Amino acid sequence: METQRQRKIAGVIQKDIVAILQKAAIEGGLRGTLISVSKVSVTTDLSIAKVYISIFPTEQAKELLEGIKSNQPLIKHELSQRTRNQLRRVPELLFYLDDSLDYIEKIEKSLKGEENPIENRDLLPRRKKS
Repeated sequence: METQRQRKIAGVIQKDIVAILQKAAIEGGLRGTLISVSKVSVTTDLSIAKVYISIFPTEQAKELLEGIKSNQPLIKHELSQRTRNQLRRVPELLFYLDDSLDYIEKIEKSLKGEENPIENRDLLPRRKKS
């Protein structure tokens, strides 16, 4: 169960990281790429923040996530400059790719009947014989 303080800090971090990443994407020449922070969760001791990022188009998502992870110290420094009056210590940032929208899209395709596993047995995972 998240405390009120954890939720407030997560909201501040989410808002500022969105601004930092969008600014970096525009300056880096990624005009057609949309980077959004879907969720931030902070641990109870406020030392670690897990940041879930959605990147569109998804073809470049893994490469951009690796670039974001490699620039984590610079992002943390920029975040500390933006939140110096709100946070005493900036938590360690851990970035994860949020693929929940792709998962939802696959479920919707299955429900609409575009990919019917009953008619096309190749969609089902193979069972391992023990």
